[in-house]
Amino acid sequence: MDEFVAVTGYHRKHSIRLLNTAAVMAAGRRPRLRLYDEAVREALITLWEASDRVCGKRLKPLLPLLVEALERHGHLRLDDVVRAKLLAASASTIDRLLAEPRTRVGRKRSARAAPAIRRTITVRTFADWKEPLPGYMEADLVAHAGESVEGSFVHTLVMTDIASGWTECAGLAVREGSLVVEALERLRTTMPFPLRGLDTDNGSEFINDAVLNYCTQAGIEFTRSRPYRKNDQAWVEQKNGSIVRRLVGYRRLEGIAAAEALSQLYAASRLFVNFFQPSFKLAEKKRFGARVRKRYHAPETPCARLLRSDAVPEEMKERLRAVATTLDPLRLLDEIRSAQYRLAGLAAGESPHVVPRRDGELDQFLRSLATAWHEGEVRPTHRSQPKPRRDWRTRKDPFEAVWPRILGWLQAEPDRTAVELLHRLQCEQPGEFPDGQLRTLQRRLRLWRRAAARRLVFTGSPMPFANARPFARPPGAILVSSGW
Repeated sequence: MDEFVAVTGYHRKHSIRLLNTAAVMAAGRRPRLRLYDEAVREALITLWEASDRVCGKRLKPLLPLLVEALERHGHLRLDDVVRAKLLAASASTIDRLLAEPRTRVGRKRSARAAPAIRRTITVRTFADWKEPLPGYMEADLVAHAGESVEGSFVHTLVMTDIASGWTECAGLAVREGSLVVEALERLRTTMPFPLRGLDTDNGSEFINDAVLNYCTQAGIEFTRSRPYRKNDQAWVEQKNGSIVRRLVGYRRLEGIAAAEALSQLYAASRLFVNFFQPSFKLAEKKRFGARVRKRYHAPETPCARLLRSDAVPEEMKERLRAVATTLDPLRLLDEIRSAQYRLAGLAAGESPHVVPRRDGELDQFLRSLATAWHEGEVRPTHRSQPKPRRDWRTRKDPFEAVWPRILGWLQAEPDRTAVELLHRLQCEQPGEFPDGQLRTLQRRLRLWRRAAARRLVFTGSPMPFANARPFARPPGAILVSSGW
């Protein structure tokens, strides 16, 4: 120490800190044990696909409900350790585990209504809602015009309940007030609550005698927003993007066939969205100068919010619970994909028809969920022209000749890392495997582990390890184990 201080001129205490820091850096950090293995990741990817790729914050509260529904219908069978890890994972951990799959993957003004009719309708702003009962809904029309608004095209009527977020959609062949009345009459029969109020924008499809007379006769409170103030209808505007545009996309749809395809899509999506899609609900908003701080309630499905509401009768709650126990989220998602294929074909000028899926095809659809992210976008309504994949090598694989020997080592000791395997090869064949080939061996080892996990998940075959256990599974079910 005396010599170090004399040579460097540092203070003695500073020299001690420097030398201690160098000793710690030389020792290095011990690698952190991996808590969520490949089996947990594969199961999480399957559940993420079955939820229609929601974010981690929404998927976290959905996991217990989704796992229970898939196991009840025989689509999933989880090991106890894997289930515990999945349910214990935080939203940030879920997003981190799904990071790789996720990486693969004009304002139009409506015609003005007659001023006399507009003056008879009360204006409601975003600040006037407070805490309404279930049944007060906002309504809007989404145009499927593509890149041109010329001619006739299909619209979607969207209605969102302010209290619970329950959303109903209906396809309209044309934009016309009488069709809006027919859609309202049909949707009222499917809602789990009475329609108490309807708030719309100032479009002529809503502000007309037909809709106004219907609401007056049915005892529905009819209000409208301020012109060109979309924030007055923030709830339904959000659903326009998160539900309609997410399901249908932005392509042009026209004709009766497109309206029928939309009706088929919304028949399945209304159950999937309202029973299996958690959403956020704003709790409070405070302004501090130029900053706005928002606080949200925990994500819940619209069905869960209705079950907690005191305004919903117990008889209706029992009906909701009965419907929830019979729903198969995977079958609903399969029906949504089938309708999206038809919509994509109609948008491309084809005339496709939908063939009902058989049970075997449903099992095949289930098996494809864990690997669907490799292909990128799975929604046919959003799929672009695929680029040709690169299927050639630029150089020879240096481990091609010794790979059978490496597989034998892995069969005996599956926990060996690529660094240890490369060091063993260098000891047996000096000079043939330089350190620069470590990345290549790591990639090959990662692909092998994924293939082993996928074979374990989908085929139920015994693990190629010494501590493997035989197990049985029902036909079409997924079995996930954390054996390695």
